[in-house]
Amino acid sequence: MINVAIVGTGNIANMHVKGLLEFPERCKIVALCDIYPEKAEAMKEKYQIKDCEIFADHKSMLESDVKIDVVHVCTPPYVHSSISIDSMNAGCNVLCEKPLAASIEECNEMLEAEKKNGVVLGAIAQNRFRNGVYKLKKLLDSGLAGKLCFAEVESAWWRAHSYYDLWWRGTWEKEGGGPTLNHAVHHIDMLNWMMGCEPTEVIAMLSNVMHDNAEVEDISVACVKYKDNSMARILSSVVHHGEEQGISLQCEKAKISVPFDVKAEIGQANGFPKEGGNTELIKEITDYYNSIPDLKYEGHTGEIDNYLTALENGTRPLITGEDGKRTIELITAIYAAGIMKKQVEMPISMDSEFAHTGTIVNKAPHFYEKKESVENFADESFTVGNYK
Repeated sequence: MINVAIVGTGNIANMHVKGLLEFPERCKIVALCDIYPEKAEAMKEKYQIKDCEIFADHKSMLESDVKIDVVHVCTPPYVHSSISIDSMNAGCNVLCEKPLAASIEECNEMLEAEKKNGVVLGAIAQNRFRNGVYKLKKLLDSGLAGKLCFAEVESAWWRAHSYYDLWWRGTWEKEGGGPTLNHAVHHIDMLNWMMGCEPTEVIAMLSNVMHDNAEVEDISVACVKYKDNSMARILSSVVHHGEEQGISLQCEKAKISVPFDVKAEIGQANGFPKEGGNTELIKEITDYYNSIPDLKYEGHTGEIDNYLTALENGTRPLITGEDGKRTIELITAIYAAGIMKKQVEMPISMDSEFAHTGTIVNKAPHFYEKKESVENFADESFTVGNYK
């Protein structure tokens, strides 16, 4: 039995609890921790979690007599690194919510703690465990669509003005950034997974067009280039009505995407596309996609299952701390390019000031100043993505 503690009992922690409760024979929630302990108590009551201790800070939890094998870190981003490192130094494995950390430097410190303590650090990127995303990766790897030439990432969300009223949101220091870091992190992980290689050049623009209670951007657009001359465009937004998200891959032979769609052109002698396209290839790709079995578990439950399996079998989870760091590297490059208004070369060296904690906080533009805030929101519904 794997004993699990959850630090941070806000919205996203619900997804972790629901996922963990799917596997009562494999794991048990033994501790809930929140700087607002009444929120942890409410979560314990809501899910009827028995024999679960409540703590107001993670250090007292780690120093207690409660036996903990894994800590799920579900706090605001600015403390992901410190809580994860403290937990790993206490001998616990860690599954950390996105984004893994606020800087490349903090990612390195987390990876060093993982290695030093012989534990397993996992990074939440649950959308790899969506059937559509998982099947798109399988389809891409099959080679049926040919070489990947251009990827388009649509991380299009909508958040009301009040979203940034929460005390830690909308500040460079506490949230670390806007949708580029906290929403597109999902799609940037997908992009890295699909591309299978590191970018070499990044250009970007940042803006805030709808939320004058936030210092951070509420929209960004980036263009990324790779060593083989393939490219990607990344839209990160919380101003898009309808929250229509996805990733589209323009490959040598066909376009494939999430939500699933396939287009395949075939040329005439004059180079223009033939009407109707390559119907044979479209059918072959569609049949292959439909033949891929669905995942047993999706979303957070799927990733939790994979992470528990890695601990049980002594293997590596699908999404490691290294994967989380790669995502932060590309996000850092987008911010650096947007802040400096010039092209950024990758990989970002540790000699670069942008690799270090605090640089983005100190150099990023304050689109607006956050003048008022609320301590907590009422327990209302929230969205975790729309890929339909």
